[in-house]
Amino acid sequence: AVPLIEALLQRYPHHRILLTHMTPTGRETGESLFGERVLRCYLPYDFPWAIRRFLRHFRPQIGLLMETEIWFNLVAECRAAKVPLMLVNARMSEKSALKFARVPALTGAALTGLTRIAAQTESDARRLQALGAPSADIIGNLKFDIAPPPAMLELGATLRQGFGATRPVFLAASTRACEEALLLDALNGIAIPGLLTVIVPRHPQRFVAVAQLLEARGILFQRRSTNRPIEPETRVVLGDSMGELFAYYAACDVAFIGGSLLPCGGQNLIEAACLGKPVLVGAHTYNFAEATELAIAEGAAVRVADGGELARELENLLQNPARHEAMAQAGLRFSQQYRGATARLMALIAPCLDG
Repeated sequence: AVPLIEALLQRYPHHRILLTHMTPTGRETGESLFGERVLRCYLPYDFPWAIRRFLRHFRPQIGLLMETEIWFNLVAECRAAKVPLMLVNARMSEKSALKFARVPALTGAALTGLTRIAAQTESDARRLQALGAPSADIIGNLKFDIAPPPAMLELGATLRQGFGATRPVFLAASTRACEEALLLDALNGIAIPGLLTVIVPRHPQRFVAVAQLLEARGILFQRRSTNRPIEPETRVVLGDSMGELFAYYAACDVAFIGGSLLPCGGQNLIEAACLGKPVLVGAHTYNFAEATELAIAEGAAVRVADGGELARELENLLQNPARHEAMAQAGLRFSQQYRGATARLMALIAPCLDG
């Protein structure tokens, strides 16, 4: 949502933006990104009476739901209150479409109740229309418009110095439950002297579990939260900090995008690519299917079948500077080539705010 919110703040300076979240982590992230430039609150549970109170209190001129956040009562109550509500940067994987198809009446009513749908890809638009959406505009993916914050690039340079300027660094970003064990198995005995692996779990509540896994295996590791220089004998850094993923990407040599070795759907690889980092992904990338396929086709990413293949590809990249540089340049080209979704979305939003 960052490129969209920045564009809205610039174009509509006399409007207040309310950024909602469902978790303490979401609230902390919104605060770190925008400070007092936006209002923040928890989105009410999807009960009609709670949504009505929410709408009466804030009186929004327009509502924007991100990606797959389709809340049935929120849609119905906004429609009753004549508040335009759009689903933006919308995505709908085959797996999610099957879930929504189990409640066709509710899903159809919600999709027809939306003022407009701005889908990421033609496939997303097609699945949404099959579920009952009257139409869907195809605008591309807002994530291509994300620019690395200068503060994160500066922090990344500091982290890299702490990791060891000449030490090879492999980042496992947004890992999910059980993936860390697979990665550690795969990397055991890899022929890269001094390799430092940085593991950043997707969910902060798993920091302790990953630390316990490393301890149980007798792997010497350090926590990012201690903010201490990384010792030469340390093999793993546990990225137990929030809001620093861009910095981790800036500090690594090769990035693996988590949630893809196991059937969790994968995560966004665009941030790594836009920093010129070669990307490795597993077989399960249905949450970001088109972006992943485009990155692979452009030479910015490589898909691996399992941990063993991941270790071999990582070894090859770190031992082959020419291939590493080719993938890095491909990532930069790929991330620039598909920008522009924010401008297209702002054109769709304008009639609700400029009228």
